[in-house]
Amino acid sequence: MKNYTYISLREKPELKNCAAEWFHSKWGVPTEAYLECMEAYLNKKTEYGWYICLDENKIVGGLGVIENDFHARKDLTPNVCAVYTEEEYRCQGISGHLLNMVVEDLKSKNITPVYLITDHTSFYERYGWEFLCMVQGDGEPNMTRMYIHQ
Repeated sequence: MKNYTYISLREKPELKNCAAEWFHSKWGVPTEAYLECMEAYLNKKTEYGWYICLDENKIVGGLGVIENDFHARKDLTPNVCAVYTEEEYRCQGISGHLLNMVVEDLKSKNITPVYLITDHTSFYERYGWEFLCMVQGDGEPNMTRMYIHQ
């Protein structure tokens, strides 16, 4: 198995613009929205961070933590968001490693529990996440699964 480098954005702040563009290309959320969250993290205005997997200098996976990931349950915070691994890098444990990394980092800062929303039905359970409830997405007619990690 190949060795990848896992970092928080605070470890390599020079990747901020590249990371914001990478997340934008995966999820379609404006680059500026990612930059705003990343700058708040880098400037220590929040401990809700951004975590990246690198294959040498190429971003191949990542996720972030934000207050609310576009759902009606504003009381369920913070939220892991934008979890993504490049297709050719999947099934190598990258997202799982990133999920464990973020949970441990937040626990070390006494930020627990952590939530996420997803359409996946079994992936997150492998990493200690538990189904909590169904939530209404902002402006969405359908309900989405909410998970918790304590």
